[in-house]
Formats: sequence, structure tokens, C-alpha cells
Amino acid sequence: MTGVLSSSLRCCVCFACCVSFSSTDRVELLGLVPELRVPRGKSMVIGLRLETGSQPASQTKGPLPGGSVVKCSNSVLRTVVFVSMALLVARAAFGQSNVCSASARGASHSCRAGARSHYLLALAKCTNEPDAAGRSTCREQAQTDLKDAFDQCSAQLSARQQICQFLGGKGWDPEINPANFSTNIDNPYFPLKPGTTYEYQAHTADGLITNFVAVTHKTKVILGVTCVEVHDTVFLNGQKTEDTLDWYAQDRDGNVWYFGEDSEDLSNGRVSGLAGSWTAGVDGAEPGIIMEAHPKVGDAYRQELLLNEAEDFARVLSLNKSVKVPVGSFDNCLETTESSGVEPGAVEFKFYAPGIGVVFDNDVSGEEKDSLVKVISE
Repeated sequence: MTGVLSSSLRCCVCFACCVSFSSTDRVELLGLVPELRVPRGKSMVIGLRLETGSQPASQTKGPLPGGSVVKCSNSVLRTVVFVSMALLVARAAFGQSNVCSASARGASHSCRAGARSHYLLALAKCTNEPDAAGRSTCREQAQTDLKDAFDQCSAQLSARQQICQFLGGKGWDPEINPANFSTNIDNPYFPLKPGTTYEYQAHTADGLITNFVAVTHKTKVILGVTCVEVHDTVFLNGQKTEDTLDWYAQDRDGNVWYFGEDSEDLSNGRVSGLAGSWTAGVDGAEPGIIMEAHPKVGDAYRQELLLNEAEDFARVLSLNKSVKVPVGSFDNCLETTESSGVEPGAVEFKFYAPGIGVVFDNDVSGEEKDSLVKVISE
């Protein structure tokens, strides 16, 4: 904006304000004007002191640092106060209803910044190539990797925005009162009785996957809540590939909450990664709901939240599915679909039988179908 602002207009361009009243009927409205464009492409931020006219500008304390004094009529001042406060209220409401989207955009910015950082490092490494042809090939690969990384960032943003739509744009910051939780987890769709082990199998292109989910007698305190520890191990053709500890607790209403996991990926018997590990209350991680007390078709909820690490999300699709697996046939099964903001395209359909829990897990993206083959009790 390159023209000279009139007094009235300058009174009304407040972005944020603080209003205080004194015995002399003088009102100071301190505001910041967001980037008024001036010649030569520079920008400035000004502060305004607005007066009702009952006290001349010459008798004031002087201009605000870097700002100016503007004398306004009472009617203009009332308009300014009303408009400014309305803007503040609207902005606060808008921010609250779009916390999820704002978080998704922030994660995307971080992702792209990280991609650029890796790209610049790759270029630096390319300079160490001994010949021109090698340097050229190295730079081309760096460009390709950068594009792939940007594509992944965009895909993650889209996945997160879709999740935000189901959540109504709201943030996820559940209030946890330890007094409301118990280790007695008897939700019919997700019962966890210590001493019970569930065995699942899936036949894949890579071979036989066997998954043991053992409800232990151990507990772990997280955010003051005593949680049941579940030991989850995965084997491919008899060789262990995953070893995970999960922690759950049930609230008074019957909702089962997920408080974290310690996950290890294994290769040839050695730990190769810890991806997906998180603990509620650490580094901003929030617990999520793994199973509702009274699920309804259309319900949507986060199962975990540690941005860019653990972002599983679930929706209820049906309450009356029939499923047949090696351990038996079940009616009135709950069907959910799960996705993740970290892994775009990763989609699972899970089926929960009353009194048992998960009986079938169809991982569409990974082309893996895990069926319950055995339930072992102590």
C-alpha cells in the first residue's frame, strides 16, 4: 500500500488491540498493521495510539516507538473497537476450528525443509566425485530424490487433511485424569485379560507371517495412568522381524485408550529400527482411543498422535459384519478402517468379534490378511 492513509482508515486497520480506559476518558488502542507495503519493496509495522478527542494529541505521552499518534472521533473509535474485537473473536474461533489443518500444514513445511536440507547435503557430497560425469550423475540422483521427497510431503499433507476433515478440523488434546482409568480392560470388542495370547497368521508373497499378541501381567505407569502391557511379536518364516510392547488402559466409560508403544524392527536378529515408538506425554505425544465403549457407524477418532511418528486414525464402518477365520465364525462384528498421516496410502480394515477382539485384519496396502488361528489362555 503506497498511498497516504487517512486518519479514519488508519484508525480502522488494527490487527490486534489492547483497550484500556483512564479517568480522563482517553482510550489507547495499540495495534499492529500487517505489512503495509511502501515504495522500494520494503515493509513496515506501525503502532497507533487513538484518542477520543477529549485530550489533544499534543498532551499525550508522544508517539509510540516506531509509530504515530492519530486523533479520532468518538464514533470512529467505537467503530474501531467493535471491528477490532470482532476480528479477534473471529480469528480465535477460526484458529480453534482449524488446529488440525494448521498442524498438518506445519508438518508439511517441516517435511519440505528437511527434503531441501538432504538435497543440499547430497549436492555437497557430489562435489567430492572425482570426475565431471560422476558429479553430473550424482546431482541428477539428488534432484530425483528431492522430487520423490517432495511428493511424499504432499501425499502426507493430503492424508492429514483428509483425517482433519473427519475430525472436523479440531485438535487432539484429550484430558487425562488417572483416577478415571483402570487396568481391568473388559470392553467386549477389545478385552485384554492377562495371560491370554492371540495367534494370527497371514500367507504373503514373502512367506508365512505369524503374529503373537500376548497380554502380560506387567504394567507401566504413563501420565499417572497404570497401563496393561501387551507383548506383540511378528515372525516371517520363523524369523522374528518385529518386537513391540504396547500399553493400554480403560476409562470409566469403557473406552480403551492407547498410551504408547516401544517398537523394534529386526533384521537377522539385530535391531534395525525403532520407527513408530512413542509414549504419551513425551515430546508432545498424545494418547488415543483404540476402541470406543459404544462405537457407532461414522465415528472417527485418533488412536495415537505424535506428529510425523505415530498418527494412526480410525473410523467405524459397520457393526454387523460376519467373519469366518480358522478359529471360528463370528457374527455382529465391528468393522473399522485405519489409516495414517505418516504413511499415505496405508489402509487396513479390521474386524472385531464381541468377547474376542480382533479376528481379521485386512492390510490392503501391504497385501496382507491376518486371521486369528488360536487363542491361548493360562
